[in-house]
Amino acid sequence: MATNSFLSLVPAVVAIVLALCTKEVYSSLFVGIVIGGVFYASDASSGFSGFFNHVFKDGMIAQLSDKWNVGILVFLVVLGTMVALMNKAGGSAAFGDWAKKHIKSKVGAQIATVCLGILIFIDDYFNCLTVGSVMKSVTDKYGVSKSKLAYLIDATAAPVCIIAPISSWAAAVSGFVSEGENGIALFCKAIPFNFYAFFTLIMVFSMAFMRFEYGEMAKWENPLALAGSGSSGDDTEVVKKNGKVIDLVLPIALLILFCVVSMVYTGGFFTSGNENYLDFVNAFASSDASIGLVLGSFAAFLLTLLFYIPRRVISFKSAMLCIPDGFKAMVPAILILTLAWTLKAMTDSLGAAKYVAGLVGGSAVGFQNFLPAMIFVIALFLAFATGTSWGTFGILIPICIAAFPEGSLRIISISACMAGAVCGDHISPISDTTIMASAGAQCDHINHVATQLPYAISVALVSFLTYIVAGFAQILGIVASAVISWVFGVALLISMLVFMKRRAAKKR
Repeated sequence: MATNSFLSLVPAVVAIVLALCTKEVYSSLFVGIVIGGVFYASDASSGFSGFFNHVFKDGMIAQLSDKWNVGILVFLVVLGTMVALMNKAGGSAAFGDWAKKHIKSKVGAQIATVCLGILIFIDDYFNCLTVGSVMKSVTDKYGVSKSKLAYLIDATAAPVCIIAPISSWAAAVSGFVSEGENGIALFCKAIPFNFYAFFTLIMVFSMAFMRFEYGEMAKWENPLALAGSGSSGDDTEVVKKNGKVIDLVLPIALLILFCVVSMVYTGGFFTSGNENYLDFVNAFASSDASIGLVLGSFAAFLLTLLFYIPRRVISFKSAMLCIPDGFKAMVPAILILTLAWTLKAMTDSLGAAKYVAGLVGGSAVGFQNFLPAMIFVIALFLAFATGTSWGTFGILIPICIAAFPEGSLRIISISACMAGAVCGDHISPISDTTIMASAGAQCDHINHVATQLPYAISVALVSFLTYIVAGFAQILGIVASAVISWVFGVALLISMLVFMKRRAAKKR
């Protein structure tokens, strides 16, 4: 029986192993879906008809009919159209020229990319595609490979969103908190213990300044390898050469502004009589990020047209041609997302959530001080296998709240759950955020996964050990635990990076 057992995770594991071995993600995901369908049909004794119904009707079609998923796909198309529009208007070229004058080195290009990623903290999808389109010409000039750009994008997407109180991720996490509690307040208390997110940011800054790479990334950052650094397609052609920096900056500012406004709108911020009226934080916590991002991006798109066309920066006909161009640019990402969502539906139907929840409950007894580290590992594995951190939040956060009604260990465990889920999402080849980072950098998806893995695992190991320290230090109080854990974790991370740099220097 595959239901509620380890076999429920086999479809996702097979898809991941095949993707890493074959470096071909579409067929790998489809094989995982087929295995999930076979397991389900076998358990239900429904035969071939049950198999096909489950894979296509209950799986793929149901996922593409889900309003959240449809909203994400529409957002991607509008965002792709915006990117094509900014490129064709010459905004990207103008910003690239401006950045080339002000950014003087490879280190500067990487730091600028990271800083832009941190500034765009509203949503990880928006972050991935926007940072990639804006910074690619600059990183190309200074020899930053597409693989390294994809890592910088990915490292400042989910890890930034999970420590930003005003983000779609904060809204999602608060939604998994039981009724009667302030989910945003709990989220904010957990921020200082989200070690993976903070350590990832420390690592990207440190490695840029220390000027070294290790693992697979070192191969792609070799100047001789840059010509074949794993593009997923041809670079978008910049048609106009007389664009201005404002032609890029204003549309991006409009995107950020209207995405924020639209998200709080869906949370009832502008609705008179609603309990969230004039309460920005609660409105964001109650928002529907999928619908909000569609509304915000479409409003920004319309205003961008009104900004471009009257100034004759671009003709109306050329602007409309950006719509199919944007859609075509997003087709690979849309296809991978569709298959990844379908694979998740297969693992869900086989009871993967109940199986993992049982592991957590059975492991908690007698290991309270080790529980944060254990939850971190379980959340990491679940998010890695399923490709979704939000689904992992939904499974584990209620368990953490039920296991610890109050106290320091509750906060640390919830943080460990979020950190582990982000880490698993970060390294999973079937994660939508990983897919978006590849698309944003125009990097081959499997190359991005392979080059990012050693870095993410290094930070994950440091985070795991830090959660052990935090679990024991919590008896001293929440503040003391945070201070002791941070001192230990940062010292360990920097020591590891110094060791890896010396090791890399010896191999030259």
